[in-house]
Amino acid sequence: MFVVILHLVALVLSYFIFSDNKIWFIVSEVFIIISIVIASALYRELIQPLKTLMQGVEAIKDKDFNVKFLSTGKHEMDELIAVYNQMMDELRTERTRQEQQHFFLEKLIFTSPTGIIVLDYDSNVQQINPKALQILSVDSADVLNYPIDKLQHPLFTQIKQLRSGETIVVKPDGINTYKLQKSHFIDRGFSRHFIMIEDLTAEIVAAEKNVYGKVIRMMAHEVNNTVGPVNSIMQSALKNDQLWEGHRFNDLKDALQVAMDRNQNLNHFMRNFAELVKLPAANKKSVDLHQLIHSVSKLMDLKAREKAVIFEFYLAEGPFYIQADEQQMEQALINIVKNAIEAIEKQGVVSFTTIPGRKSLIIADTGAGIEEAHVSDLFSPFFSTKKDGQGIGLTLVREILTNHNFDFSLKTTAAKQTEFTIIFN
Repeated sequence: MFVVILHLVALVLSYFIFSDNKIWFIVSEVFIIISIVIASALYRELIQPLKTLMQGVEAIKDKDFNVKFLSTGKHEMDELIAVYNQMMDELRTERTRQEQQHFFLEKLIFTSPTGIIVLDYDSNVQQINPKALQILSVDSADVLNYPIDKLQHPLFTQIKQLRSGETIVVKPDGINTYKLQKSHFIDRGFSRHFIMIEDLTAEIVAAEKNVYGKVIRMMAHEVNNTVGPVNSIMQSALKNDQLWEGHRFNDLKDALQVAMDRNQNLNHFMRNFAELVKLPAANKKSVDLHQLIHSVSKLMDLKAREKAVIFEFYLAEGPFYIQADEQQMEQALINIVKNAIEAIEKQGVVSFTTIPGRKSLIIADTGAGIEEAHVSDLFSPFFSTKKDGQGIGLTLVREILTNHNFDFSLKTTAAKQTEFTIIFN
């Protein structure tokens, strides 16, 4: 606009100054026209780099780092283009590297054998991987974008108490053991937290089994080395009729018989413990769970009648087939039902419920329930709440179900019912 106005003024002035001299007027007009051409060229030289720069800025705004400019043959312009092209190459390389790292991190989180929960700036659950969903037994829609303080789960209760950098080991249901670790990272200048949930159940069960296996083998060796010869001596004495003539030593004979019976009980006791460490691999076949339940209930019916306990069945229609070792599963169900009956002091109900959709079995009893202090020890070897308990019933159940890779839980409901749930994966 400035150049146009300037040349218009020059044209008007030349007209008034050289109006009487046509030659000088023509010359002045020629110079003005030449000036206009030069000014126009200079204007284009000035504006072109700016237009090119604006195109580059728009490409950067659109995050299109593939836009590059060709050389023009003009030194100043080419220097600007070279700097721009170099900057775009570096931005494109950096974006590719960031995308690769992000993809790798996403893949790592998704496939991690450790449960990972990533929180946003407000401690809402922003991301949760499949392992964490499996451990928590929830759907992603039930936790994503919810504040972690509002989520109801025994593990979340423990997570709320964790501070960044802390690690604890918990056993919320008395069966599974988890290692919880809370940490943080810096995202765009602000701190964000994430939680890792590591399932230690298999490692701890294996370590426990190794320890009590050694103890049982040592005990069995010592007991067998002692009981065998002692029983042999007492048996020989009892068969010697000359010793018992006249019936003067009948009390001694009875005492020897009692001692032999106690030795036999001790042998039976040790055999029960030995079963824990000699459990063979599950020979899985198609088994009708409903038929197995009825078989176990008939077997335990006499024991149930002694306490006026009745069995109730809430079984789905038709057969319920599972892949299991029938003998091992029968032993596990016997132990569970036996515990349920013994938990009832007098008169009660033991119920069996099958849910085909979840492929699960729930065995519930109306006993006194489980004390909170005992929950974490129920499946531990040698632990029992009974006066004369050996502490192998639920331990054997745990070994059998773990041997089958079945999930299970034991809890007391609000109605004070004890529920043992098995999920046949």
